[in-house]
Amino acid sequence: MVVSTLLRSFSSKHEDPAAATLPSSTTPLLYEPHPGELDLERRWPPKRAALVVIFGFLLLALFLAILIADLNSDVHANGNVSLATSGSSMASEPLKLVSRGVSAGVSEKANGVFACVNVVSFPWNNTMLSWQRTAYHFQPEKNWMNDPNGPMYYKGWYHFFYQYNPNGAVWGDIVWGHAVSKDLIHWLHLPLAMVADQWYDMNGVWTGSATILPDGQVIMLYTGSTNESVQVQNLAYPANLSDPLLINWVKYSGNPVLHPPPGIDSQDFRDPTTAWYTSDGKWNIAIGSKVNKTGITLIYSTEDFKNFELSDGVLYSFPGTGMWECVDFYPVSNTSIKGLDTSVKGPGVKHVIKTSLDQDRNDYYTLGTYDEKTGKWVPDNTTIGLGLRYDYGMFYASKSFYDLHKGRRVLWGWIQESDSEIADVKKGWASVQSIPRTVLLDTKTGTNLLQWPVEEVDSLRLTSKVFDKVEVKAGSVVPLDVGTATQVDIVAEFELDKEALERTAQTNVEFSCSTSGGAAERGALGPFGLLVLADESLNEHTPVYFYIAKGTDGNLTTFFCADQTRSSEATDVDKKIYGSTIPILKDEKLSVRLLVDHSIIESFAQGGRTCITSRVYPTKAIYGAARIFLFNNATEASVTSSLKIWQMNSAFIRPFRPEQDN
Repeated sequence: MVVSTLLRSFSSKHEDPAAATLPSSTTPLLYEPHPGELDLERRWPPKRAALVVIFGFLLLALFLAILIADLNSDVHANGNVSLATSGSSMASEPLKLVSRGVSAGVSEKANGVFACVNVVSFPWNNTMLSWQRTAYHFQPEKNWMNDPNGPMYYKGWYHFFYQYNPNGAVWGDIVWGHAVSKDLIHWLHLPLAMVADQWYDMNGVWTGSATILPDGQVIMLYTGSTNESVQVQNLAYPANLSDPLLINWVKYSGNPVLHPPPGIDSQDFRDPTTAWYTSDGKWNIAIGSKVNKTGITLIYSTEDFKNFELSDGVLYSFPGTGMWECVDFYPVSNTSIKGLDTSVKGPGVKHVIKTSLDQDRNDYYTLGTYDEKTGKWVPDNTTIGLGLRYDYGMFYASKSFYDLHKGRRVLWGWIQESDSEIADVKKGWASVQSIPRTVLLDTKTGTNLLQWPVEEVDSLRLTSKVFDKVEVKAGSVVPLDVGTATQVDIVAEFELDKEALERTAQTNVEFSCSTSGGAAERGALGPFGLLVLADESLNEHTPVYFYIAKGTDGNLTTFFCADQTRSSEATDVDKKIYGSTIPILKDEKLSVRLLVDHSIIESFAQGGRTCITSRVYPTKAIYGAARIFLFNNATEASVTSSLKIWQMNSAFIRPFRPEQDN
């Protein structure tokens, strides 16, 4: 089949996936009469026929009554938000953007993609919405979640805190949720760790970080929004250090410990980092802020986490970037594959500064050198601007921690929704967290980080299928027979025809993942890759792919992209194309790993040099209808691919039961 035709084809109908059947050449026409069929009056007496008709109408009325009651109950179950009131109104209600977070002093938490756009909400049903919930990514049982907070390893347990709204599926009423795990995969939900019950955090218990001191004390610094919406920093600590679950927390009686300094706006002072120990016997923390439109990182020093001194100057700043949220600062080794404690410094170490930009809601990082004596950090490369992205898709407000148990640095990231708020309220939850990732310096390039799913996720692998050296000719699609493909782990390698690489003409045509025509736009050497969460007829599919461009100098530039433009037939979901260039070293094969988990696709290219998280909402390619294909939409080169695909088990994520869980 011709790939460009398939990738552009769409059905104009929105069928219920629960009732859909795969196309079949032997399926009879819906209204085709059977041979020798008699009309109703010849087969049944008139009275009996009338009774049958009346009975049929009664059954139809009963079915409609049940359906309407079900739709209404879905909405009333989320009655704390006044949005849709019935299923029928959802089908015709224009989307209205409600800003959430900005007036309170944080980044926009509503999906703004539909602002000033006349879009009608899609008539989602429970079958579709239920499928969207992930099976092995962390998320609370219900309601809204955003930033990861204070992750740490303590007395045999991984602790994860997060921004949480206990009252609904939209941002607001933010407190700290809390969960624990033995392996970063299976989680127990604990009671809320901290709630908004003091004047200094009355309008929100916002993002913070944990620091474990050498004597075993656990320090939690977090931003509170006061009763006057001023951002201040507060101290909390466990009520009982002998409790490995750290269920109860105490807020310091002298809070707040930090107020916005002179020259800093009252709503531009938030998100303290994990502290690092200095040679003068003090602890340093960083806090994000801005001056006019310049993003900055303030540094404070302390001996007791109750009294702080503002350092001269800033750790780093960059003009035109606006407010810096969720700053992270940590070392990486350029000689070892082990992670480093936050306080490590000296030879063989580079330091990473990462910021979450309020103005575009993306996470950026830069490698550089930290001088403890001057308190300054200098980037390795001053020509790349603010730096690289952790992830070129839906990944924000990330937070890392040093895992002493396994000697690694682990990164969490918030995966936002990109559908409509109406749909989130109907399904009763919003947002998930990424699979935790290990973070290392890419010692082969020396210019970027490598992110990779923690090894524990491999424990969810079930049965697998291997496909060895599958040839995918130019302009073709190859189905992969793996059965249902809703929860899968895919590892794939691609080799492009070397003769085609050499004979392909040079061109000055510039390529960009986000501004191109996506996977349907054909070039000499791409795109090629995988179609995931695809239905059999490819009406819905999400391509994750490579694209190679040959410049006028004869050099090759490789791009890694994810195309959501055909991921769903729904009208009220964001369908961007994400991606970036990716360094490919001599003799390296192109490689990718995909973690597909219902509405989430996390993609890691070249061992994690470039990552893309996709949020997709198919209406047909769900449950047993989800498929995987190889595709090659290049015009001049064939591709050979080898793959291994695992079915993935579900993680156990449930509430903690004290009487049963020891």
